[in-house]
Amino acid sequence: MSSVSTIQASGAGDGNRKKTTTLDDLVQYVNLYVRTPTPLSGLILPFVPLYLIAFYLWIYVYGGTEKGELDLPVESAVLDKTEATTAWNEIGFVAVVAIAFVHILTLLFCYWSVHVLAFLTCRRVKLPGPGVLAKVVPTANNGNSKIVPIRSMKLQDGGLEYYLVFQKTKYVWDGEKATFRAVEFPVNELLSSYANSRGHETEEALKTAEQTYGNNEMEMVVPEFHELFVERATAPFFVFQVFSVGLWCMDDYWYYSLFTLFMLIAFECTIVKQQLRNMSEIRKMGNKPYLIYAFRQNKWRHIGSDELLPGDLVSITRSQNDNIVPCDVVILRGNCIVDESMLTGESVPQMKESLESMDQLNVELNVEGDGKLFVLYGGTKVVQHTAPSKESMRAPDGGCIGYVIRTGFNTSQGKLLRTILFGANRATENNAETFAFIAFLMVFAVAAASYVWVKGSEDPERNRYKLFLECALILTSIIPPDLPIELTLAVNTSLIQLTKLFVFCTEPFRIPFAGKVQICCFDKTGTLTTDNLMVEGIAGLTPNGSCVPIEEAQNSTVQVLACCHSLAVLEDGLVGDPLEKATLAAVDWSLTKTDSVIPKRGQLKPLRIVQRYHFSSALKRMSVVAGYLMPYSNEISYIGAVKGAPEVIIKMLKTVPKDYEKIYLEYARRGARVLALGIKEFNTLSAQRVRELKRDEVECELTFAGFVIISCPMKPDSKSVIKELIQSSHKVVMITGDSPLTACHVARELRFTRKKLLILTPPHESSNENWTWVSIDGDQTYQLEPNRERNISMLLATHDLCITGEGLLYLQHNAHRYMLKLLPQITVCARFAPKQKEFVITTLKQLGYCTLMCGDGTNDVGALKHAHVGVSLLTSAPVKRKRTEEEVQQLNAATAAAAAAQTAANQQMTPRERALRRRQEQLNQTQARLQNALKDMEEQTMVKLGDASIAAPFTSKSSSIVCVNHIIKQGRCTLVTTLQMFKILALNALIQAYCQSVLYIDGVKFSDTQATMQGIFIAACFLFITRSKPLKTLSKVAPLPNIFNLYTISTILAQFAVHFGTLYYLTSQATALAPPSTGKVKLYIDMDPEEKTKYDPNIVSSTVYIICIALQVATIAVNYKGHPFMESLRANRMLMYSIAASAGLVLLLTTGLAPELTEFFEIIDFPADFRKLLLIVLVVDIIGAFALDRVCSFLFGENRRKSKVLNC
Repeated sequence: MSSVSTIQASGAGDGNRKKTTTLDDLVQYVNLYVRTPTPLSGLILPFVPLYLIAFYLWIYVYGGTEKGELDLPVESAVLDKTEATTAWNEIGFVAVVAIAFVHILTLLFCYWSVHVLAFLTCRRVKLPGPGVLAKVVPTANNGNSKIVPIRSMKLQDGGLEYYLVFQKTKYVWDGEKATFRAVEFPVNELLSSYANSRGHETEEALKTAEQTYGNNEMEMVVPEFHELFVERATAPFFVFQVFSVGLWCMDDYWYYSLFTLFMLIAFECTIVKQQLRNMSEIRKMGNKPYLIYAFRQNKWRHIGSDELLPGDLVSITRSQNDNIVPCDVVILRGNCIVDESMLTGESVPQMKESLESMDQLNVELNVEGDGKLFVLYGGTKVVQHTAPSKESMRAPDGGCIGYVIRTGFNTSQGKLLRTILFGANRATENNAETFAFIAFLMVFAVAAASYVWVKGSEDPERNRYKLFLECALILTSIIPPDLPIELTLAVNTSLIQLTKLFVFCTEPFRIPFAGKVQICCFDKTGTLTTDNLMVEGIAGLTPNGSCVPIEEAQNSTVQVLACCHSLAVLEDGLVGDPLEKATLAAVDWSLTKTDSVIPKRGQLKPLRIVQRYHFSSALKRMSVVAGYLMPYSNEISYIGAVKGAPEVIIKMLKTVPKDYEKIYLEYARRGARVLALGIKEFNTLSAQRVRELKRDEVECELTFAGFVIISCPMKPDSKSVIKELIQSSHKVVMITGDSPLTACHVARELRFTRKKLLILTPPHESSNENWTWVSIDGDQTYQLEPNRERNISMLLATHDLCITGEGLLYLQHNAHRYMLKLLPQITVCARFAPKQKEFVITTLKQLGYCTLMCGDGTNDVGALKHAHVGVSLLTSAPVKRKRTEEEVQQLNAATAAAAAAQTAANQQMTPRERALRRRQEQLNQTQARLQNALKDMEEQTMVKLGDASIAAPFTSKSSSIVCVNHIIKQGRCTLVTTLQMFKILALNALIQAYCQSVLYIDGVKFSDTQATMQGIFIAACFLFITRSKPLKTLSKVAPLPNIFNLYTISTILAQFAVHFGTLYYLTSQATALAPPSTGKVKLYIDMDPEEKTKYDPNIVSSTVYIICIALQVATIAVNYKGHPFMESLRANRMLMYSIAASAGLVLLLTTGLAPELTEFFEIIDFPADFRKLLLIVLVVDIIGAFALDRVCSFLFGENRRKSKVLNC
């Protein structure tokens, strides 16, 4: 069965919705193409005639002498000819530039979309062949589409096989079905076929296996810096910014333009460097080849681990020199103890058994289920191994003998790496919402530019090229080219705050998503509860069934607890399941390296474990055979000790106590883990008879030895964190692999719910009834009615719901639509496999919910990766790395060089350019602070693999879930800041559109000093807005999740109407007072270089300047809202001071109380009546804007928004 098919089987139903169309769980469909010859492609063919026509018309038709000119006087004809030629030259130039612009845009669209590239440069074919390409489109949440080459390979039988490699997975062309299929690995064979295998016995078998599967390589190529930079530099926003810079350069803004370009490139370079660091870290997770024994052609050979093939027999020994298990292997002979923390995040070593201990071999291997006991996974470490006991086959190095079932990127480790490399698309600032916002502003920008073009064209003498350039500048200035940097500033501030709280983020642009979270999902063990288990005592042996301390337990109970476990003693001490360690410590016995258990005190004899029958999730029990020396003789007496789920052990007891079920259910409902214990006396047996004992013989006719009651304490702050989340409009869900009763108890303890919980329960095997909702105490039962979806809301009125993994599978296959309605309302998910956790998250995302997942192990990697906000809790302490002397010297040298370069550059700049540069430096400083924080964080957190630190976007260095609240607080603060900045930018852009079009055509302009001071004020305010900190507690209401909502649109339009009215009224009043203009209005583009530097203030331009500053003060003061998400304006002192200073400036400039200031700002002295009118109108403007905003907020704001998730 294929590796991908295995995924599909384990996550059954994940592809249910698209069963008919998807190729498998990873690939949705594949289309075949061949390249069109370059001259005939859509990138060349349509543009060649356009260029030829444009150049022909420009140079030959309109560039020559026109008829009728020869009849005119010579001087007049020459003059007219020059003017006509110039006009047509300008039009021709604009036409060619427009065609080139469309051409470049088409090329870029090929970079941005695989589908566009295939459409323009390829044509479809039906069959693979030489030179054929495949467009592979993955399923949702599995990375991006890609065009890959079809490769071919000559088979042993002389035939030709076509295949493609997508995301490190090989797909082979199936000629009969005319489709691609994944390579099939031997993962679901009968256990007997593995046990009887002799490996690859012939050279032909080896060659066939090598051709089919390829070598066991896990090579990850880290791209070059320039490759990643080109990818970033062709992103839509970056292209737009470079286009803007180019326009500014054409309009004499050289210094400012080049400095902005440098800033953009530096910003992208830092992101690329961070990506490269992450990729290098991932690369270290791959396997390093080492020599290993493999049984080939009937003899043991020493080969490289990267040469292994499925079907090989290998010898696995204890891992030396950091060597790890090179591939997925079924153990045939010998036993191992394995550290699987690299894959699962669990630090508890697991005991692995071989197939030789199995009696029943005529069953298929289930790698995801009970077969785990026999499988060594690639990427894990063998901490101890026991050589095979039987003489049938032994390796030269005495290792365990295993059968290779999966290699390369198809192993469990390979799948983990694939998830990290290709899993979910990285969230970036270039989202659709930002583009929609730009499109919204572009409407006004185009209107303003069109107005300038139409009005400017009315003067026939005006230079059309310069007019076109002016219109293009209006388009780029109304859409702020530093918008991504402004957005980045808001995110960076939150990033720095999170690093101080020991939360590390690998994808900073996920922070605003944290502000939109609606459903918070938590793993239970190790996340909500601690790993420190406490044995409360033994129940069920006293007449009233009460729990007695372990010291007062019967001897038979103590013996079962002492020997019935899978613990082992290594050099590092006792290793194994924390529950079993806790019970062994509670009875006060110790384990030796020879599998003997010795009491530290008391009368009982030491026990030696001679046979283990391991725990299996299907059997829900484990048993051992142990022996002890009988007193006064050399004979050994044997006992069988069994522990397991109470509902399973009850069938094995000789006599069942009267209140058996009542007692264990009572403790289970209290949240304790309850295990039933049983013992069987075998007395003396021969060594041969002991070896031949079957599991069934041990697990029957047992004497009841009590229930062991184990409690799992909550983490101290879990309850307060959950309470705060529920009070702040979040739905809180627990997704765990634990039992439903225990999970429901923890949910009640932590106040996930205050209602009664109902568990979706399957019918008894003997009955034909349907699935039912059953309460924890069993006194309420409701039928599951998938056809009546209204029943969900009736149930939820009085209850909360819990489903199991088994229940989810049933609903997926039998009531898919009902399941989609039900899933957002579930409070507890119990007995869920990792793939099911991932399924819950991806389904909630598809239903439109913003999700957060918090877990502590890499077995949650799928869910962590696919959630909008994935939070991984680290349990291992970080390692601190100090900077070397060389690094310190390099840092100092770079700082000195940068300072010298800056001084030299400043001397060559005009005051305006210096001011603009200062603004950019403020942005730079914030960026530098971020880089330092990231660098420090990187040095502090050289985290070990298996901590999911790269798989999850957020990683907390503390094991407490309080980090979830910190992330949501920062997310809400960033989201609100971003939305406020969008509102302010939109209002400024609308005001600017009017100023740069209508007022510009009327001849109103600002001086260099005025423009610079206005720019500095805006930059300062934005900087201080982004520095806002969140409040200490989460607010009850959630912020509005996006820009396009009724409140934002209505408040922007209402405020703009007030500001526009102010601007229009005061401008018309000022124009009435101004002396009448003589001659035509001279625009900025009509002026000579000398005229551009002169500025003659007048009443209209002075009035407009004061209004513009006042409107910006009003815009920021009205739209900055602190509570309930972040600190108020009063708490954000720097912003308050800058607004107060600007308001004071407006007052002083209007009243003329500071003549030196009005002279510096080049403002004229206003008449007394107009001064009074100006102040009154500006005060009315700010009060009107404030009132309208609050009315819109009351009608359409956060408090009016209902949560999509019920019961939260």
